[in-house]
Amino acid sequence: MDTPAATTTLSALAHQARLDIFRTLLRHGELPAGELATELGIPSSTLSFHLKDLRIAGLIVSRRQGRHLLYRADRDRLAELMAFLMAFPA
Repeated sequence: MDTPAATTTLSALAHQARLDIFRTLLRHGELPAGELATELGIPSSTLSFHLKDLRIAGLIVSRRQGRHLLYRADRDRLAELMAFLMAFPA
């Protein structure tokens, strides 16, 4: 991960709702949007707005199962971010 990618990723997590969404997905694994909205107590339209930003930042991935979209945190992206943050310049 380079500095611009890290900045984009960290910017996505700089909003409380997006951070809560990401942490919830890390804890619960894969969740449909409806359950995620209920778990967090936020309207579906607000959730959709924040999921888009997290998806653009590469922090979450989704897959379709029947009529539902299931979301999960991208742990590989989180590992890349952690490695970037822990790396020290030579």
